Amino acid sequence: MPLYLDPEELRGAPGPHIDLIGAMAFRAAGAAQRLGVFEALMPGPLSVTELAARTGTDPAGLAVLLEALASFGYLDRALGQARVYGNSPMVADTLDRRSPWSYAPALAFWQDVLAELWDGLEESVRTGVPQVDFYAWLEERPRTLAEFQSMLDGMAAGLAPLVAASAPHPGERLLDVGGGHARYSIAFCQAHPGLTATIVDLPNALEGGRARIEAAGLSDRVTLLPGDLADPDAGAGLGAGHDTALLFNLCHGFDEAGNRALFKRVAGALRPGGAVVVLETFADLPEGTPATVEAFIRAFSLNLATTQGGRIHSFADIAAWLSGAGFGRIERRHADGPNELLVARLETT
Repeated sequence: MPLYLDPEELRGAPGPHIDLIGAMAFRAAGAAQRLGVFEALMPGPLSVTELAARTGTDPAGLAVLLEALASFGYLDRALGQARVYGNSPMVADTLDRRSPWSYAPALAFWQDVLAELWDGLEESVRTGVPQVDFYAWLEERPRTLAEFQSMLDGMAAGLAPLVAASAPHPGERLLDVGGGHARYSIAFCQAHPGLTATIVDLPNALEGGRARIEAAGLSDRVTLLPGDLADPDAGAGLGAGHDTALLFNLCHGFDEAGNRALFKRVAGALRPGGAVVVLETFADLPEGTPATVEAFIRAFSLNLATTQGGRIHSFADIAAWLSGAGFGRIERRHADGPNELLVARLETT
C-alpha cells in the first residue's frame, strides 16, 4: 500500500519514526475500508459532506481521516478543491472488490490479525508457543474468515493455471490437501481431461470451492472431503491410492513435527511411486528477490510463528522431512516470483 514520503525531507529521520508513520497509514486505511470510504468513492470524487452522508460518519472526524489518507497516498484531492476527495489510482486499481485482483480482502484480514493476534507476539517469542488457535479464532469471526478465504482465492487465481502447466503430469487421481478454494484442482482438471480430484479441507473452507467447482462444470470429477489436517487421529481421512498429492501453501502453517506427521499421512494416501508436489516460498529465497518482498516474507514468517506455530521453512528442511516419510527423487522448480515447487516421488520397496 502507498506511503508517499520524500526521502530528502526524511533524511536522517530514525527508522522507528518511519515505521510509526507506516503503521498509522495502514491502520487509517483499515478504518477507511471498514467505514466504506473507498467503496463510496469508487464512482468518483465527493465532498466531505457528501461522503459523510453516504458513510454515516461525522463530517469533522471524517475530514481529519481524509486528510491523513491523502497525505499517505490513498486519496487524491480534486484539483482546486481542498475539501473534495477521490480514490488515488492505486486504490481504484487494487481495492475495488469487483476486481479479481482486489487487495481489499487482504487489507481487512491483516487489520484483524495485527490488531488482535500480534498482541501476543512477545509471549510467543518468549515461549515458542502461539497464544491462540488461529483456525478456531477464524471460525469465531465469520467476516474475517470470509476475508481470509477471499485472499487465498485471489492469490491462487492467477497462479493456478501456471502451476498446473508446469507441474509433472498428475496421473489419474489427484489429492488436493488443504485446497478448499478449489482453484488448483480445477486448473489441474482443466489441463488434464482424464483427471479426478479429491479436496480435503475444513468444512467452512470447502464452501467457496463447491460453488466454483459447479460453475466450472466439474462436479462429477472433483470430490470435497471435510477433514482436519491438524488432527493426528484423522490418519485415514485422506483416502488411499492417489497418484499425486498437492500441498500448496500449507507446510508453512506447521512446525517440524506437524510437517513430518502430515507427510506420513500423505505417503499413506499415495500409491507406490506416487508424487507429492509442494508449493511454497522457501526461507532460502531465490537470488535477486527484491528487498521489499524479502521483508514481507520474513514478517510473514514471524506472523506464522506467532499465530500458528509455523514459519517459512527452507527447501532443505522440507526435503529432509519428506525423505523421512519415504519420498525420494526430490527436485526444486521455480513457479512464479518467490513461489517455488518441490516435487518428490514415494519410494517403492
